[in-house]
Amino acid sequence: MTDQWACTARNLSVAYRSDPVLRHVDFRVPVGASMGIVGPNGAGKSTLIKSMLGLVAPLAGEVEFFGRPLDQVRARVGYMPQSTSVDWDFPTTVRDVVLMGTYGKLGWLRRPGAKEKKAAARALEQTGMTEFSRRQIGELSGGQRQRVFLARTLVQQPDLYIMDEPFQGIDAKSQQAMVDVLASLKAEGKTIIIVHHDLGTVRDYCDHVTLLNKSIVASGPAEESFTRANIREAYEIAATEEMLLEVVS
Repeated sequence: MTDQWACTARNLSVAYRSDPVLRHVDFRVPVGASMGIVGPNGAGKSTLIKSMLGLVAPLAGEVEFFGRPLDQVRARVGYMPQSTSVDWDFPTTVRDVVLMGTYGKLGWLRRPGAKEKKAAARALEQTGMTEFSRRQIGELSGGQRQRVFLARTLVQQPDLYIMDEPFQGIDAKSQQAMVDVLASLKAEGKTIIIVHHDLGTVRDYCDHVTLLNKSIVASGPAEESFTRANIREAYEIAATEEMLLEVVS
C-alpha cells in the first residue's frame, strides 16, 4: 500500500551553535499536494527543508519520505536549492548542468548516454530553455538560471519536488514558465514543497500551506491553515484587516 504522506517530520529541532532555529516541528505533506512553506525572515524555512534532506544535522527528531528514511527512497526526492547557493562562475553549459541531474541514478562512474541526453533535452524544452542549451551558466539572467535548476530537477524524475524560493527575484516570463511546469507536475500526481515569500500568491500556487516561525503555527489545507489569525501569529504583526483580507481572499 502506498503511503499517503510524501514527507513526515516528527519533533524536528535544529540549532546553529546555541541559537535555536527550529523547535519540535511536526510536519507532513500528503502525496499529490502542493505545499507552500511561508513565514517571516529568520523563521527557519530553508533550514526546515535542509534538515529534512540531511543537509543540516538536527538536534532531535526524524524525517520520512513515503514512509521510509531518505536513503531508501532518495531517487524519489528532487531538491532545487536557492540560486544564491551556486557558484555561477563555474565554467559549464546549461546542457551539462541539466545532465548533472542524471548522475544520482547513473553513479559517478557512468557517463550520461542517449537516454539521459534525451531526458535533458525534454527538460530544457519543458522549461523553455532549449535555445540556451550551449550557453555558459554565468551568462544567464536570474530567471533563466532558476529555469535551468528546475530542468535539472525535472530530469531526475522524482515523485517529490522540494524547492527553496524558486520564484525569488525572477522575471515574469520565467515565473510563468515555472508555474506552467509545476501545474503539469501537479496534474501528474507529483508532490511539491515550495518555500515561498509572497503571501499574495500563496493560494495561486499551493493547495496546502505551512506557516512557520521557528515552530509550526499551522499546517494543512490552505483554507484551514492560511487564515488571518494564523498569519498574524506567524508574522507577529498587527496587520490590518485589509492587508490580511487581500492575501487570504
